[in-house]
Amino acid sequence: MHLTDSRRLTGANLVSDRPGAAIEVAVPNDQINRVVRRWERHARALLDAVGWREHETRARTYPGGGSFVLGAPIDTLYAATEINEWAWAATSAELADGEPPPALQTIAEQLRAAIAAESNPALLRLQKAAATHNVSFVWDDEAVSVGSGRGAIAWPVEELPRPEAVDWQRVRDVRVLLVTGTNGKTTTVRMLAAIVAAAGKVPGNTSTDGVQVGGELVLVGDYTGGEGARTVLRDPRVDVAILEVSRGGLLRRGLPVERADAALVSNVGEDHLGEYGVCDLETLARVKLLVGRALGPRSELILNADDDLLVRTYLTDAPSELRQQTRWLTVNRSLPHVAARVREAGGYGMEDGWLCSWLTSPGSSGVFGDNRSSGEREGVASPLAGGSSRVIRVDEIPATLEGAATHNVYNALGAMALAHSIEIGADVIADGLRNFASDSRQNPGRGNLFELGGVRVYADFAHNPHGLRTVIEMAGRLPRQRLAILLGQAGDRDNESIDALASIAWRAHPDLVILKEMTAYLRGRESGEVVARLESALHAAGAPRDHVQHAVDEMAAVRQALAWARPGDLVLLLLHARRGEALELLVSLQANNWAPGNPIPGA
Repeated sequence: MHLTDSRRLTGANLVSDRPGAAIEVAVPNDQINRVVRRWERHARALLDAVGWREHETRARTYPGGGSFVLGAPIDTLYAATEINEWAWAATSAELADGEPPPALQTIAEQLRAAIAAESNPALLRLQKAAATHNVSFVWDDEAVSVGSGRGAIAWPVEELPRPEAVDWQRVRDVRVLLVTGTNGKTTTVRMLAAIVAAAGKVPGNTSTDGVQVGGELVLVGDYTGGEGARTVLRDPRVDVAILEVSRGGLLRRGLPVERADAALVSNVGEDHLGEYGVCDLETLARVKLLVGRALGPRSELILNADDDLLVRTYLTDAPSELRQQTRWLTVNRSLPHVAARVREAGGYGMEDGWLCSWLTSPGSSGVFGDNRSSGEREGVASPLAGGSSRVIRVDEIPATLEGAATHNVYNALGAMALAHSIEIGADVIADGLRNFASDSRQNPGRGNLFELGGVRVYADFAHNPHGLRTVIEMAGRLPRQRLAILLGQAGDRDNESIDALASIAWRAHPDLVILKEMTAYLRGRESGEVVARLESALHAAGAPRDHVQHAVDEMAAVRQALAWARPGDLVLLLLHARRGEALELLVSLQANNWAPGNPIPGA
């Protein structure tokens, strides 16, 4: 029985709707209820002793442990983590019959001093004033802002003004859109950014690759949590904030924003199960559905009606008021239960080769960028009409590979639905999707197709069973003579997930599988361990030994696959560790009209 993690929660989370402090504890299943009761008693006593009587304690248990959360003011969350850790120390000491913890009053005195040192009354005053003016309030350790995008004003955290000194007439919010799900988030975000740009407005978007504003890369790296969101929301160029929201960010810190105009949950699949007590897909779906807590009464929640697990979880957990704001995505409207949802709530889907909207009522005709008073939202001109409306043919969207890439049909539907939620017109949506090339420039490493001397090379970031399944299904719809797959996995996945990846890859009956070592992603495993596990699972699935090769790293694997290929073949490159370098090589080969049999640079 021990503490495994202690952290601040800065937004609504799986346990509570409010900021606070969380600890993760490893506890045997037969002891967890007893541990929760004792922790709650010690935490409650400490909260009362420091004067935080209004703040709650909550616990969520899971196999092998639990998350213990207590609420706290946003200006003293570090002190709150100390309170939580003290409560755990007292719990551990009591259960172990060891040395008793220090007296409550002694601990409380130390904690009150920590609270006093950290407290920032000016921060709380500004937070309250922002709520009064109905605008966003964004804060971190270094800066505070009110409003968002073009309507934001920011200050260093040590130089906060009194609320009456703020020019609230200047403060307003731009549209904020959230995108989450297991796979397809980044592509959807980029498609949506292309649509917003086609509307003549400046998108600010976050993803696992970085932060972009108006197509300019501002930050490089994984910015799907709070830091990326704050960067976009404070940028004075931004007309629409499009935020990718990751599972990890939601679990570590909670929701990165307090309010949004619409949110999309695209799908739920196997990825990172076991972290932070998320041990099954139902709980993972609940994590994704947290984005619904940022939605106001006029906002929209957009869900994939074809994801049965997501739908079941939503129908079990969603409050009734949120159901009135839900729209559905589907490519299976012919199924009776899907048709019933779309008929009742409206939605978006594919029909006769078109992306269509099926809406229960017409949209309002807002004007994007009009000059409204403080606290009101900006709108977008030319809404889609009510009823059934065709928007764009699927084969006009390059990313769908004329419909073969079904996962990008869903991504396009998600982008279309979010664009419609902020009243962007059908013609503009069509232009944005038509001009979005899922290539190494606009969407690097996600569904990039290269034609190299008669060889088709498809480069993608698929890194979990759910994502690989979509790529394998897409490959089955593309013409080919032979098929090669480059395969690898990070060491922090469990054995079952690694085995599943190999099994799914073999369903395509490839002529060659190249297993790559990813030294930078060993994450606790020995060198060669993941590759050996993948190879064993491939052979167990039926792969002959001469169909499997090894490569020392990702770039060696790419060159190995290209050296094997001949005209008419399809090569699936699942790129991770050296994705940028691999894409540069493929772009160079295509530009220089490389053909099979010719030398490969660096080989």
